[in-house]
Amino acid sequence: MARKRKRGRPVNGIILLDKPQGLTSNKALQRVKTLFFVQKAGHTGSLDPLATGMLPICFGEATKVSNYLLDANKRYSFTCQLGVVTNTGDAEGEITERHAVPKLDEQAIEAVLQTFRGSIEQIPPMFSALKHNGERLYDLARQGIEVERKPRTVQIHELKLIKFEGSELVLEAYCSKGTYIRTLTEDIGRQLGCGAHVSQLRRLTVGPFQDPTQMVTMAQLEQMREQDREQLNSLIMPIDAALMDWPDIQLNADLSYYVQQGQAVQVPKAPSMGWVRLYNSDKGVFLGIGQISDDGKVAPKRLFHA
Repeated sequence: MARKRKRGRPVNGIILLDKPQGLTSNKALQRVKTLFFVQKAGHTGSLDPLATGMLPICFGEATKVSNYLLDANKRYSFTCQLGVVTNTGDAEGEITERHAVPKLDEQAIEAVLQTFRGSIEQIPPMFSALKHNGERLYDLARQGIEVERKPRTVQIHELKLIKFEGSELVLEAYCSKGTYIRTLTEDIGRQLGCGAHVSQLRRLTVGPFQDPTQMVTMAQLEQMREQDREQLNSLIMPIDAALMDWPDIQLNADLSYYVQQGQAVQVPKAPSMGWVRLYNSDKGVFLGIGQISDDGKVAPKRLFHA
């Protein structure tokens, strides 16, 4: 029986999509995959349909770095609508409570925000993709079923008040993986004594991708597809762009050979520990991901064939 031929181009690399509001991350991924006509693609960290902003999409071999981006810190800008609580924690849910918003000033708001900086515990929302006994929590929630969720520790590295007007707070958070902005908003609203939900949410940065201007919109991609496909291809960043906040190790031809055979090698002046990017210095080629082992050698952990 003949093997089924893969549809699309064997493209390797990353683009930073500015996900539009109202689209699921998976639908955005499928649309981008079609526009670039690639064989394989995956996104790194879902955004709710309500949310917009940075959604790194990996093509081909770059899907091997998806987990490292999932684990990365992220920055969000979000608007908290005070006085209104919904069953989903955002504007797409049904209103369950209304409360008067107390008279607040920046000093009072800042005092509450301070309690959420650093290491905090969050109870994941029922409307989330986490599983309970094999079922997604959001599927249970839609059936009116609520189950106990264990608190999770997350890190809020920064939490800034950008604007306070009427019953709306505009905040910016730089946080660890697994942070639920909807839960953070609900908890802040509860501390302020009036409840709250997320009315707008935008992801600004992911891991090493710290420049929001690098994002490209779906409309721009569709226009390029029609007018200039070479410009479309020029948007694809190399695989190692996702790892630029790691130290790099340059290997000569001999060491590169052994690493590509899966062997650990001794490298002078290598970092004492941690993850590293590996390059063949003679060819200027990115080889993959390595880790410094206990004996000081560089062990290959994930190699690339791009």
